[in-house]
Order: sequence, then structure tokens, then C-alpha cells
Amino acid sequence: MTSLALATDRPQSTTIPSVTVPSITAADRAQRLDDAGAAWSKRIDQNRDSSKLTYRVEGVGEGGVATRVRAGKHEFVIDEPAALAGDDVAASPVDYALGALVGCQVVVYRLYAQALGIQVDDIRVRAEGDLDAARLLGKDETVRPGFSGIRLHVELTGPETQERYEQLRDAVDINCPVYDLFANPTPVVVSVAKG
Repeated sequence: MTSLALATDRPQSTTIPSVTVPSITAADRAQRLDDAGAAWSKRIDQNRDSSKLTYRVEGVGEGGVATRVRAGKHEFVIDEPAALAGDDVAASPVDYALGALVGCQVVVYRLYAQALGIQVDDIRVRAEGDLDAARLLGKDETVRPGFSGIRLHVELTGPETQERYEQLRDAVDINCPVYDLFANPTPVVVSVAKG
């Protein structure tokens, strides 16, 4: 007998609201990017330490293995599929990690396209990550528990040449914070406290 919940046994207490992203014109987006860039540039010029940010996110376990996460004024749920003891009510932690990479890529592509004067009409980013679950499940300590490789496919539309879009990609690769998290080691300190 398995302890994994069947899809029909899912509790209906967790709901995730849909989010509608407002439409924006290219001109309005350009103005927002210019204004934000100018404001940050001025702030950093006046006080170099103002660019040093600390992000805080908090999560609480719910259901089988789900987590309700609060990030500032935003809230979202992370779960696992039934095969990993979840209720499959939301994307998994590794899905969110890839989603964070995709989202950051979109932001930084828009930011640097504007800064470099490279027109990007639309952007679509797809991320794929390879993960061997044998380590997670205690079957093979010789493999990484995380991704062994990630592939990004970025599709840009607009009037620029491939060479200009490659120039943009180079700028994004060296300046994207979440790309950096995956590409370079980041120290992590963990403390555990009994509540």
C-alpha cells in the first residue's frame, strides 16, 4: 500500500488566485525602463551602498509536502507531484527555480535592450534542467542533488540582426542575477532552531 495521495483525494482547501499582467505599449515600457535606470543610477551615485539589497522570503509547510511562500506582499504555493508525495496543487521547487531564471532573463533582456538601444519586440524564454533524483531519494551519493545542466533558449523578435541580439545576450549573461546564482557558487548558511 502506498502513502501517496491520489489526485481524487486532494483536499480542496488550497486555491491559487490567477494574476492578470497589465498590457503596456512599447513606448510605456521604454519609459519605465529609462525612469527606473535613471533613478537607480542617481541613487547609487549618491550612495554606493544603496544598491546592496537583501531579499527575504518565508515559507510554511502545508498539506503533504506543499509550502506556502510569502515574498513581500506576494504569496504563492510550491508543491510536488504525487510521485514525490505531493498533492500537485502547484509547481515544484525546481520548476520555480527554472521559472525564476526565465523571469529574470526577461527582465534583464528588456533592461539591457533599452540601455543598448537594441529593439526587442517580443521575448520568449524556455529553460530545461536535468536532474537525477537518485541522490534525493538516497540511491546514489555520487550524483548532484541539483541540476547537472541547464539549457536556455531565448527567442527574440524585432528588426535587429542576429549579431546585435548576440551582443544583447552577452550583456544579459554577465548581468542577470538569477543566471549568476546558477552559473556561480553562492555561499549558503543554514541554521536550525527548535520552535
